[in-house]
Amino acid sequence: MDIVIKIIQFFMSLSLLVAIHEFGHFIMARVFKIRVEKFYIFFDPWFSILKWKRGDTEYGLGWLPLGGYVKIAGMIDESMDTEQMKAPVKPDEFRAKPAWQRFLVMIAGVVMNILLAIVIYIGIRYVHGEAYMANADVKWGYEFNEAAERMGFRDGDRVVAIDGEDIDDVNEIRGKLLLTDDARRVTVLRAGREVDFTIPFEELLEMRRNREYEDLYVLRVPFIIDSVMSESAAAAGLRSGDEVVVCGAAENVDAVTVTRLLTNEYKGDTVRLGILRDGLYMPLRVPVDDEGKIGVRLANPFTPRTREFTFWQAIPEGAKLAGETVADYWRQLKLIFSPKTKMYEELGGFIAIGNIFPSEWDWLRFWSMTAFLSIMLAVLNILPIPGLDGGHALFTLWEMATGRKPSDRFLEIMQYIGFALLLALVVYANGNDIYRLFNK
Repeated sequence: MDIVIKIIQFFMSLSLLVAIHEFGHFIMARVFKIRVEKFYIFFDPWFSILKWKRGDTEYGLGWLPLGGYVKIAGMIDESMDTEQMKAPVKPDEFRAKPAWQRFLVMIAGVVMNILLAIVIYIGIRYVHGEAYMANADVKWGYEFNEAAERMGFRDGDRVVAIDGEDIDDVNEIRGKLLLTDDARRVTVLRAGREVDFTIPFEELLEMRRNREYEDLYVLRVPFIIDSVMSESAAAAGLRSGDEVVVCGAAENVDAVTVTRLLTNEYKGDTVRLGILRDGLYMPLRVPVDDEGKIGVRLANPFTPRTREFTFWQAIPEGAKLAGETVADYWRQLKLIFSPKTKMYEELGGFIAIGNIFPSEWDWLRFWSMTAFLSIMLAVLNILPIPGLDGGHALFTLWEMATGRKPSDRFLEIMQYIGFALLLALVVYANGNDIYRLFNK
């Protein structure tokens, strides 16, 4: 059932994004009285799932979910209708219009995807606000795994800044370490004083490629008992509000350390605990069950903060979030094309995209992912690659700058080259998905 929910969300999101993108081209063409022959969600080689005609335009749903298209009369596009280009120019064709109108038709899809992301982000900010875990609230620092310790982190460190930029949100740390093509200088608060160290780029590169680095850190929290769940724990003297500070021979312990010690060393035995209760220290001996548990529920000392916005405040906040997402994705894209980062090895296809959706229905996550994918689609489409909107726009800009229009033959060749490049990219990305599927 989990995979079905993922698939449904993926196709809902993809269909919306393709429809919005192609509607941008469609509506701008109509503004300039350009005839649109087809408007399709997904591609329809050989046959379509659904189609109907209204006016001059055939609307339809294709069977190949690799995107969608509008077939604009008098334009060399995915349809490669070269016969039409040999006929005399008609006033309602794309090629009959001035370059600036053709340019606006070309970029309209990208603009619509950006606008969609902004609208979604405005809605998210207005309805849900901005939830975050403030770095300032992490009073006990972090617990790091061995990979993080090799980088220079130590248990109890609280990350203050990366490359001199303050960390406000706990979730920013990993992203700031990943999105780089150079070494990172990290500032941590350690034992009451700030300590700087540099993580070499090679280590950060390994972080992106090695699963050992996936859980670099967890929030360090004290072992404070919220409630006592078992009779044995109550009989041993544990009470709600007790803080465990000693576990066996280990002192000044946190929740992660206590849990690890109970599981690895005291399973099925008893353990000596030192607790603080109302400021007083008390030693207790507590039985540990065969699963390494003592029968208590821990208190969560962290409360995520939420910034709330009125509708009018949400508008600039949504636009700002869209802008930040565009900038972040553009940085990721540049890193992918940088050979030394080897991020091209992490490219994914439909399986990777589908997996970003949760296995249970969550509207906030769905809309967040849809907004991100809308921006991703916009950025990828505006790249100056033949066959993409950016390629068409580039040739039109050249015409506007020089006054010389590229020949139809040149545009046809570029379209074939672009299609071959895109097909190779799709095969490579989805091949990566399949490889990872069988090499987990």
